[in-house]
Amino acid sequence: MQSRFRNMVSGQIQGLFQTQIPLTSGVKVQTLNYIVMVELGGKNTTVIVDTGSDLTWVQCQPCKSCYNQQEPLFDPTSSPSYQSVQCNSPNCRALLFATGNSGVCGTDLPTCKYAVSYGDGSYTRGDLVHDRLILGATTVNSFVFGCGRNNKGLFGGASGLMGLGRSSLSLISQTSDVFGGLFSYCLPSTEMDSEASGSLILGGDSSVYQNSTPISYTRLIPNPQLPTFYFLNLTGTSIGGVMLESPSFGQSGILIDSGTVISRLPPSIYGAVRTEFMKQFSGFPPAPGFSILDTCFNLTGYKEVNIPTIRMHFEGNADLVVDVTGVFYFVKTDASQVCLALASLSYEDEIGIIGNYQQRNTRVVYNTKGYKLGFAKETCNFV
Repeated sequence: MQSRFRNMVSGQIQGLFQTQIPLTSGVKVQTLNYIVMVELGGKNTTVIVDTGSDLTWVQCQPCKSCYNQQEPLFDPTSSPSYQSVQCNSPNCRALLFATGNSGVCGTDLPTCKYAVSYGDGSYTRGDLVHDRLILGATTVNSFVFGCGRNNKGLFGGASGLMGLGRSSLSLISQTSDVFGGLFSYCLPSTEMDSEASGSLILGGDSSVYQNSTPISYTRLIPNPQLPTFYFLNLTGTSIGGVMLESPSFGQSGILIDSGTVISRLPPSIYGAVRTEFMKQFSGFPPAPGFSILDTCFNLTGYKEVNIPTIRMHFEGNADLVVDVTGVFYFVKTDASQVCLALASLSYEDEIGIIGNYQQRNTRVVYNTKGYKLGFAKETCNFV
């Protein structure tokens, strides 16, 4: 499936290519996010796939404060192609737009320092650097990323994070001469097989997709306050074919994010979803809530249940049909505590998020140059 050649990229346009990388659940590295393996500075490195941030980074030696990861820390001294990004260079100046924090210049060396904070309180800080990155069969020379010396948060045992946002420092922008600003993924479900593999495809050749329904596209909504994120216009939601009503539909953009697990909806939309879901999924004993999930059931003793279909409708008649494995979160494997895998925001004007749990077994296609995003049904079984 992968390209048979190794395309050397050095900044100039080489024509548009495509590469495909296996993408798996991060359960084996203790995260509910999804991971891919890339080669960075000559070493295989496992990183979380995140469309909700821009800067790619890995934990680096020597480390001031690092969380426990499964692979050895990245060692800059072992890579002959490793170089620091200089202070006041265009890439250092690009940090403010990409991360919300300006690049900081130390007093000792002219190396650009970065800091990124995430919505869940996680953070990474360190040096901005560049090195050779290999994505499947494609080589990117002088790829700019963060060498994290002080990192903390919900990254499991992954070595770092791959930023697939829209700023100039994101992987998508740094490789746009090669892949045309087009990428897609299929996130596998994890219930049955933690080894199940989907794929991250860089490039726009749709002939390698395995989708079973046509791709339906919706436009990316501009958000001047958060220009690096992917916003969509959610115009409606239906449960089991019943259209819901909420004043929040079509009012402001909802963010699609592979690096958030559970979708968060404005209270009026979540309330309508919960009410209709409970109406259609009735007669089952309740169970206590879990964390942010408040609609839970005890399904022990039920060999089979009929789960109402959840469908999200977007501008342009594009639909995201939530896969059956993305409707319930099994808190307990014996099914004594099974929760609706959606959560409410605290306030109506907070930004809604479509998390990765609701994107399972779907080919999600990002066309950053054409300002559109597509959905199609696909069973993620890349081999």
